[in-house]
Amino acid sequence: MTNCKTRTKRNGKVHNPVRLTARVPGLSLMAKPLRSKPVLITGGAGFIGTNLAHRLLSAGQPVLLYDNLRRPGVERNLQWLQATHGDLLRVEVADVQNFRALRQATRHAFRVFHFAAQVAVTSSLQDPIYDFEVNARGTLNLLESLRMLPTPPPLLFTSTNKVYGDLGDVELQVSGPRYEPVDPALREHGFNESRPLNFHSPYGCSKGCACQYVLDYTRTFHLPAVAFHMSCIYGLHQLGTEDQGWVAHFLIQALENSSINIYGDGRQVRDILFVEDLIDAFLLAHEHMGTLAGQSFNMGGGPGNTISLLELIDLIAELQARSPALRFDAWRSADQRYYVSDIRKFSEATGWAPKVKVREGVTRLYEWLTESRPSASPKILPLNGVVAAGNGHQPDYHRRNAGRKPAPLKRLREPNRVNGKCTVKKLVKAP
Repeated sequence: MTNCKTRTKRNGKVHNPVRLTARVPGLSLMAKPLRSKPVLITGGAGFIGTNLAHRLLSAGQPVLLYDNLRRPGVERNLQWLQATHGDLLRVEVADVQNFRALRQATRHAFRVFHFAAQVAVTSSLQDPIYDFEVNARGTLNLLESLRMLPTPPPLLFTSTNKVYGDLGDVELQVSGPRYEPVDPALREHGFNESRPLNFHSPYGCSKGCACQYVLDYTRTFHLPAVAFHMSCIYGLHQLGTEDQGWVAHFLIQALENSSINIYGDGRQVRDILFVEDLIDAFLLAHEHMGTLAGQSFNMGGGPGNTISLLELIDLIAELQARSPALRFDAWRSADQRYYVSDIRKFSEATGWAPKVKVREGVTRLYEWLTESRPSASPKILPLNGVVAAGNGHQPDYHRRNAGRKPAPLKRLREPNRVNGKCTVKKLVKAP
């Protein structure tokens, strides 16, 4: 791989070295800007993208956020980032299927984080073609955009544990309110990267396909890239649904006194990772790109941060001093009854380890949702100029524009100014 002391040929051209900075995982503590060039985050208005953007922007690092604003609630994330960070944030409203827009967005990127995706197994079953176009073709569009550059910036791609299938061959036993593997090594460490790939569901196929393209572009075209097979991520700014973001979804349902649907018996186990710990891992992956490029890593909370659905229900009952209402239904297709990430490979390579334990993280998310979820929040200021400029999507935007060619790329340059650069508190409480 290229380092700061060498020059290599790629695609028949001489390439300057890729300089990898951010030597301190706690990037938000750094006072000076890292680069004048922006970090590109596709899907950047989503839950994970918002948290990463906030960390980078807080360090003075310019960010170019690329998102189609299709997912409900992401406009609130964008409002908050703009009001908090002002001119450091730039926004491109476009789809990853739009190669021209993506090509333009990558031209001057310092680093790239690729989060844009169709994220639900259920949605992939309803529309497999759209799922493929976003997850597989969209990722290929990004890779080609980067390959066309004289010096491609390093890329981190987020995949999913669904690439391992339903894990139906793993023998499990019941241990109180949870399943656990009979194999003691699996109980102690979880699933490592040697686990054979076994794509289940259109979503698993599209994300698995995209991940293999990312890894092969490192091997074939020498693009500096790393992939994370991620388990369940949770944390602030997450507005989960039944299909994706189940920890936040359970909390929201409980706060709204709505019943929680449990598919199966509720003993399913996942390792959950608080988003701040994930951001630390992202930055370390870029810092160590010279040695990690071309590899995939299982990324989650690990064996020390596991919880079953029933155990989360019990924790919610403690937080609320009452038990939420439950409804049980049949098992869902390709659901893993037990998945825990073996995180030793990435930890040994970078020194990373999760810091936020399950009880602390769930409590912090519960408190944030109590104060900030849309139904409980005071009125949020409108996102200045977005809809008027054609950069924002009104509620029926996608219905009215079905089948049309994507609009020309536009940039949202002006921040949403309320008394200058607002704090989060000022923005939330604005009349």
